[in-house]
Amino acid sequence: MSLRRATAIVRKEILHITRDPRNLFLVIGSPAFLLFLLSYIFSFDIGQFKIAVLDFDRTALSRIYLDSLTGDQDLTVAYTVSSYGEIDPLLVSGKIDAALVIPPGFANAVHGEQPPQVQAIVDGTDPFSAPQLIGSLSARSEIFAASAGAAQPGQQVQPVEVRTQAWYNASLKSMNSMVPGLLAIVLIMPTMALALALTREKETGTLEGLIATPVSAAEYLLGKLLAYIAAGLISAALALAVAVFWFRVPFRGNLAVYLLLAADYFLACMGATVVIAGFVKSQQTAMFIVLIIFIVPSFFLSGMISPVSSGSLGSMLASYAMPSTHFVALSRSLFLKGLGLDQVLQPALVLLGMGLGALAVGLLRFKKRVR
Repeated sequence: MSLRRATAIVRKEILHITRDPRNLFLVIGSPAFLLFLLSYIFSFDIGQFKIAVLDFDRTALSRIYLDSLTGDQDLTVAYTVSSYGEIDPLLVSGKIDAALVIPPGFANAVHGEQPPQVQAIVDGTDPFSAPQLIGSLSARSEIFAASAGAAQPGQQVQPVEVRTQAWYNASLKSMNSMVPGLLAIVLIMPTMALALALTREKETGTLEGLIATPVSAAEYLLGKLLAYIAAGLISAALALAVAVFWFRVPFRGNLAVYLLLAADYFLACMGATVVIAGFVKSQQTAMFIVLIIFIVPSFFLSGMISPVSSGSLGSMLASYAMPSTHFVALSRSLFLKGLGLDQVLQPALVLLGMGLGALAVGLLRFKKRVR
């Protein structure tokens, strides 16, 4: 492994990127452009939900109310907490979708003159499922009041009012959630540029010339990878600027952490691209495979539009096998929740493992092809 030869490959690829206007736009400008375009197309508002319960009333009627909410298993009580302080860590970690607070005196208010009120604290980072969750809580609360009135025909039963509060995205604007999610899609463009660069040298015959030089497989692939990751980070910064300054999406995280996670994401995607490029010889085929494997499924399986399905094992495996699934969660956590690196370490390590594993496979296969 020669650092000088690897540096020469890096310099060669950077020159190739900067001297070709089409390639320069594909690597650096296209993510910001696609983010600008797709954010307008997909900014619309439409499972199962996990909730935490904070029951200050602790009466038989409050337990009946909870049973009526969770009777069909679409809503499940994942945690029972004893204070407001326990709610925020559960929402930040994504372990729950909402917290339901039943105030003291709930049972007396049900049979009183004023409607009883409960509070629903909803995770606003996913404005597609949050309104559905709020509507489900309201509808089930109305059903509870109707069934309680039928069970006690001689008594007055007041309807339950659900007062909602959305955290991290108080207005539940779909744009605030969709734009960070779309970053996982648009940042695949530098990966496509790498796939084209790897296959172009096969088509034009320049790869054979490089093989004849002292440049090793590791130097060749790592040089290309570093060049495109570096260019991809510029595109990630531009896309972030579009999100913050044009779409006015709040960015509460740390810029350095965002760029580090973007590099992690590029490594996962580009490592897989190195493996793909080892099996194909034409740029058209490489572009088609990247489109089919990375871009199209990411719209529907990554949790960008709807939460990752937990219904079948196959869909879950397909979702979590895609790097975009993990980056959608990372991007939204940094933008809206302002989490630090220590709080998003698990998905970051998953991306790192994907990238290093794929890169190792790509290096092994490239060596076999050269020899």
